[in-house]
Parts: sequence; structure tokens; C-alpha cells
Amino acid sequence: MIQIKDLHFGYPRQQELFSGLSVHLEAGSITGLLGKNGAGKTSLLKLLTGLLHPQSGELSVLDHNPRKREVSMLNDVFLVPEEFYFPPISIGNYQKAYAPFYPKFDHVMSDRILTEFELREDSNLQRLSHGQKKKFLIAFALSTRCRLLVLDEPTNGLDIPSKSLFRKILAGSLNEDQLVVISTHQVKDVENLIDKIIMLDNGKVIFQQTIAEISQKVCFISGTSGDVEGAIYSEAVPGGYRLMMPNGHAETEVDIELLFNAIIKGKKIG
Repeated sequence: MIQIKDLHFGYPRQQELFSGLSVHLEAGSITGLLGKNGAGKTSLLKLLTGLLHPQSGELSVLDHNPRKREVSMLNDVFLVPEEFYFPPISIGNYQKAYAPFYPKFDHVMSDRILTEFELREDSNLQRLSHGQKKKFLIAFALSTRCRLLVLDEPTNGLDIPSKSLFRKILAGSLNEDQLVVISTHQVKDVENLIDKIIMLDNGKVIFQQTIAEISQKVCFISGTSGDVEGAIYSEAVPGGYRLMMPNGHAETEVDIELLFNAIIKGKKIG
């Protein structure tokens, strides 16, 4: 679904952001795109959706070149940006105006998600809070049934109950033909959704594995100072330590935040 090979990209008068970037992603996955500030996460999402263009290399999305911005690609790709703008119209009128651009738009799904998010079709979009606007944008994105959904910091602006509801709705609204790419710093908000992780650093992919692959190699436990010596990576926390250990055949939930810190510091998991 997404093929990136030896991609080079940079902004004018700045150091090259991506140098030989290569990524391969297929449908049926919720992929977490992680990296430090300035690693290029948002830029990569814009490259995928044709809003930015690489200087060289190969980039294919749904068998299209995103640079061409062809209708046959755009009606099957939806980007939820971190920053967005809505015209001063109602939710219902917005859907009437924009849903026809997406041939698979599911009005039944839209009604269900809007109800779960407690949003009314007669609500004026500009009068909603930032969190309510974000919930509507997520509802609209999922209802398009696009094969590629790109979400940039989707939980920013959501309160705690809305974050929980977002996870539930996203998990229950996808099919195997879709690929979701989530770029976020708030990994705790989405770690139970993600089934593949890509980490960017210094213009390259430094880590790319599925949650299943990670679980086979390492486990994540709480322990004491006596356990630190045998750990691949550890961090002090109130009451002890969080530890990333070689897997002793006792699979645990993946602590993505701990994993990220370990990989950024050069630790290997096999």
C-alpha cells in the first residue's frame, strides 16, 4: 500500500530531513510513527498525502505517485492534521458538501460515531471547542472508509473520556483493507491500538517491527534496583524501576514509551 525507497527530502536552506528513507507498509495495520521533535513525522505524513514532494527517490501510495494528486488516490486517502480549520457551517452541511468526494462514505457509521461523541448535526463547527472539532474530524475521517487514514496527533485536545472513546471507536471501525498511520508523542493514548511501530531519527528509519515481533524478543516488567543489571534498558519510576528484559517466554504488554527511549539511546532488542 505504501512503498518508500531511498527517499530524499529537505526544506529550502535547511539541512536535508530525510536521506535514503525506506518504508514498506501494507493494509490491515495500525502503525505508530514515532520520533523526537523535528524527526520529520509530520513532513512524512504530508509526503504520503502529496502535500510535500520529495527531491528524489521512490514514493508510491495505493499504486499512485502522491505528487500527481490524482482523484483516484485522493478519494481513498484522508489526513487528520494536528492543526485544522472549519468553515462556519453546521456538521450536517459540512457532510453534505464534502462526503461526496469520498465514494465509500458511510452515513450510517457517521451517525453512530457522532452519537457516541455526543455531537449534533445542527452544531456550528466554528462554535465547537477544539476537542469537539477534533472528534468531528475523526468521525468524518473514519466514515470515509478510505483505505489509508493518516492521523497526526489525533488525541491532542481530547479529554480523558474522549481519548478512551476514540480508542474504542477506532478499533471497531476498521477493516482489513485499511491502513492507519498514527503519528504521536502521546503513546500512552494509543499503545493498545498500535500493531506496528516505525521510529524515525536523523532522517532514517531506525526501528520497524510489529508488536508481535517485539513481544517475542523482550518483555516489560516492574522491578527493583537488583533487577537493573540484567535489563536491556531501565528507567527509575516511583517505587522502583521499569525494565525492558530479554524475553524469558513470558510475554507482556509492550511499553512503547520505554521501548522508544531504549531505541533512541541505541539499545538493541535482537
